[in-house]
Amino acid sequence: MSDYIMDLRKQVGHQTLIQCAASIICINESGELLLGRRTDNHKWCYSGGSVEIDEKVEDCARRELQEEMGLIAEEIELFYINSGPEAHYIYPNGDEVSNVEIIYLCRKYHGEIVPQEEEMEELKFFSPKEIDLEEISPPIRPVLERYLEQYLKGSN
Repeated sequence: MSDYIMDLRKQVGHQTLIQCAASIICINESGELLLGRRTDNHKWCYSGGSVEIDEKVEDCARRELQEEMGLIAEEIELFYINSGPEAHYIYPNGDEVSNVEIIYLCRKYHGEIVPQEEEMEELKFFSPKEIDLEEISPPIRPVLERYLEQYLKGSN
C-alpha cells in the first residue's frame, strides 16, 4: 500500500476511497497470462496497484509489475479501463475502494519471475482456457472476462 493511501486510511479508516490504479497483464509467447495468488484473499490476479502522487499511470503499472512479479516491461499497450460498481471492492482487512483501474498488456518483458512475498504467494502462467474466473480476485474478474472474450473471438 502506498504511503499516500496509508496516510488517507489514518484519516478515514475503512471508508470508501476513490483509488486510481494501474495494472499490467503479462502475456508470454505461448499466449499464457502471468497471474499471482494474492496473500490476502488467496485469489489469482495480475500485477497492479495505486498510482502515487504525480506518478504517470504507465510508470505505476511498470513499477507494480517489477515489485510484485520481478519483471521489467519493455513495451506496454493500453487494454482497458475498469471502473464503476464492478471495480468496487472491500479488502479482507475491511478497507473499501472504488477503483478506476487502467490496465495494460505486455508481451515484451525481461527479468526473473519472482513473487513479492508480502503480496503474492506464488506466480504461474495460465493459458486462457485454464483460467477459472471463480478463482480470480473479484475486482479484476470483469477485466479478465473482457480479455477472454476478445481472446476467444480472435481464436475462432
